[in-house]
Amino acid sequence: MNQLKEKFIGSRSFYARVLAVAVPIMIQNGITNFVSLLDNIMVGQIGTEQMSGVAIVNQLLFVYTLCIFGGLSGAGIFTAQYFGQGDQEGVRHTFRYKLWMSLILTAGAVCLFLTFGPSLIQLYLNGSSDGGDLSAALSYGSGYLNIMLLGLPPFMMLQVYASTLRECGETVVPMKAGLAAVTVNLIFNYLLIYGKFGFPALGVTGAAIATALSRYVEAFIVLAWTHRHSEKNPYIRGIYHTLKVPASLAKNYFIKGIPLLVNETMWSGGMAMLMQCYSVRGLSVIAGLNIANTINNVFNVVFIALGDSVAIIVGQLLGAGKMQEARDTDNKMIAFSVFCCTLVALLMLVIAPVFPGLYNTTAQARSLAVRFIVVQAVFMPQNAFMHAAYFTLRSGGKTIVTFLFDSVYVWCVSIPIAFLLSRYTDLYVVCIMIAVQLADFIKCIIGFVLVKKGVWLQNIVRDP
Repeated sequence: MNQLKEKFIGSRSFYARVLAVAVPIMIQNGITNFVSLLDNIMVGQIGTEQMSGVAIVNQLLFVYTLCIFGGLSGAGIFTAQYFGQGDQEGVRHTFRYKLWMSLILTAGAVCLFLTFGPSLIQLYLNGSSDGGDLSAALSYGSGYLNIMLLGLPPFMMLQVYASTLRECGETVVPMKAGLAAVTVNLIFNYLLIYGKFGFPALGVTGAAIATALSRYVEAFIVLAWTHRHSEKNPYIRGIYHTLKVPASLAKNYFIKGIPLLVNETMWSGGMAMLMQCYSVRGLSVIAGLNIANTINNVFNVVFIALGDSVAIIVGQLLGAGKMQEARDTDNKMIAFSVFCCTLVALLMLVIAPVFPGLYNTTAQARSLAVRFIVVQAVFMPQNAFMHAAYFTLRSGGKTIVTFLFDSVYVWCVSIPIAFLLSRYTDLYVVCIMIAVQLADFIKCIIGFVLVKKGVWLQNIVRDP
């Protein structure tokens, strides 16, 4: 018992260190998701078609968001280890690489959505029309998408700067910028969705304008602070004197990063595909999933922030060559993440019967939402372990392994299960979701074995 306690439970100073990194990330993501929740409820008060159209677009934009995340993550592994060594020039190189990568991805996303946006939305509207008008949902979604594209450039710049700040240990400033952004978003949501204080009532269009505006505010705050505090961020000095990245380093970043980019693209695309599989059961399913995912995202910030903390803290220890400390820290952080998410899951179960009642939608959609939330809560500890294991493997540069562990598994196991059960059986849609989640237990076993074997214990900025 004492050995288990020593292996999985840390000291007060250990948890203080972990929480110092995790809490600001948790607060920023939590507030962002909470305002998204309020935004979602506001749109949900208008009607099922509006809510469903926005939900579909947000699922598509989620693919872009994770493309950016994956594109920057490869260089981010090096950033954390460069920072652990005190190599500011190395941090500059990763920053510039991130800038080029995010610019290419954003330009591609804008072209794709402008050309094929309505067709992509239509993929989710081929089921039954129970609970709403499919053509109206398509119209609302298309209008919402066109305005949301205006917010992609500031989002791109924000991710380049904020990810670098976090990897260098600065998590408070992105949190404060997030606070300001969500305040702007919430205020203008209220003014523009419902037409308050003389503003026009724009509905879904107003929600998109408010979101795009908030992204410009958030990006401005982070960029301005970073450049005005160069003594805290020495890598930012002369950052734009050149945009060149040494070819050998760019090759290393690309080799390590491309599996992460492909992984995040395939994984987010897989999540979109799962939603598409569920959507063939009707518009009420889309509405129910939207409600459930909205509250689930608020609670998911716990294991997401703790997973990010694994990448930052363990990555810095690996960069400093402290392998045994990295292993010990990782064990305790994984255990802490699972424990915290078990408590969060219990809270979700309490909220599940109440939350869907806030939406102006059909009784069927609300009933489905309750069941979806319960399923998500039950499997949250499992997801927390998988997330922490993923970031453990990634912190040591095992990007090929994470690619196989994450997105390949989704496309080879999860999606076939959902596709076959949704199209070729009459199984209740909630049972289909349970089947998909149960299949992830195999992934947990794989993650446990890989983490325990220590295949991730390497210093990639020093080792060949």
